[in-house]
Amino acid sequence: MTRIDAAELLPAERIRRKALRGDITQLHRGDPHATEGDTFVIEETTFEVTNVEHRKLGELTDEDARAEGSPNLEAYKRRIEATHDTEWDDESEAVLHEFEPRS
Repeated sequence: MTRIDAAELLPAERIRRKALRGDITQLHRGDPHATEGDTFVIEETTFEVTNVEHRKLGELTDEDARAEGSPNLEAYKRRIEATHDTEWDDESEAVLHEFEPRS
């Protein structure tokens, strides 16, 4: 278990604020940015990474989209396309990082 910088996993301040409020409980990234058991701190709250796994974008669900702060999968796809200036590809791989507050 390693303590990582919250910005390494959650690169934008708005994402860190949403994680602190419980609006975001997971994030897909292009590469692994943490391992299970790693911790990070946002303000006074410690979070633990509880799951890290490789997935294809086509495996994502509405539930995944909500856990990442979008109302549904279609909105999530549009957000990812706009943020990364790319077209959604169901066969592309991403790394799921799930986390939860510990204190």
